[in-house]
Order: sequence, then structure tokens, then C-alpha cells
Amino acid sequence: MNQAEKPAVQTDEELLLKVGLGDEEAFRNLYQNTDKTMYSFILSIVKNPQDAEELMQEVYLKVWTSAALYKAQGKPLAWMFTIARNLCYMKFRDQKHMADIGLDDLVEGEMGEFCPQLENVADRLALQAALQILKEEERQIVLLHASAGMKHREIAASLGMPLATVLSKYNRAMKKLENYLGKE
Repeated sequence: MNQAEKPAVQTDEELLLKVGLGDEEAFRNLYQNTDKTMYSFILSIVKNPQDAEELMQEVYLKVWTSAALYKAQGKPLAWMFTIARNLCYMKFRDQKHMADIGLDDLVEGEMGEFCPQLENVADRLALQAALQILKEEERQIVLLHASAGMKHREIAASLGMPLATVLSKYNRAMKKLENYLGKE
């Protein structure tokens, strides 16, 4: 394959600018480049997988409809994170309380028997409780690193923080989680 036949790899910024012009293929590529990171970021805020999935759809819809307003600044993911954060906070304002877990639906398992639904709820509750002890920035950094597989340098760029700050917050958060989970 010669140089002319190789498809040019486009940056997220180039893709976002094309999305602003209505390019559906660019939107697909942008989504594929950012979906795991975006999901992890939203999950770090709302702490509920179902809400995170729902909000992620709203974020990408907003990205599609607002991409023409994006000003090229080199950090499209930061712009997208701002949209996500705003939508998350709007959801919190709209909800007077967090959604119930729905334990009534899990009564089908009898005492003494293994019930996978209850085990999943217990695991989810333990994870949510552990993440609650972290500050918001620490939680975002841990989830972006663990769930999205982002490198600390990428997290620093996306959140607009110095790398040293991201590393120290990550290490502090991991120590808090180790201490918390070690006590259970």
C-alpha cells in the first residue's frame, strides 16, 4: 500500500469540525474514538451504569447538534466533557433523589441459595460505596484510568490538569480504596 492509498488518521478535533458540517462518518469515528472514555467520565459523576448509558446518548446527541459551535482549541474531549458534566448536573437537578436499586425485583432467590442478581447488586453497592469515599476529581481519574484504559498523561490533557497532579490524586485515591476495601 503506497502513501496515497493509506487512509489519513484524523484527530478528534478534525473529526469534530467535520461533524459540525454534518459528516456522519466523522461522527461515527469520533464516537468510536471517545465512547469508552466518555462513558467512564459520566459514570464517575453519576455512579449508576444505567444513568451513565442514558446520559452518554444525550451527550453524543448534543455533540451532533452543537458541533458547529465548537471552536478549534485542540481539546475536543474537554469540550465534550463539559457537555457531559452539564447534562449530568441537569439530571441531578431534575431528580430530587437518586434512583432506587429495585430490590423488590430480586426477591425470586430463596434464602440460602445463590442468587446472581443479588450478588451483582452487592458488588455494585460495594463499588459505589468505595467510590463515594473519593473526591470527585479522584473518582474521575480512577475511572478514566481503570474503565477507559486512559494513560495518566491522556487524563491530564483531558481534564486540563498537570500530569503530576493527576498522578498524585490517582495514588491518593488508590490508597483510600485499599484502606476502605481492606476493612470489609
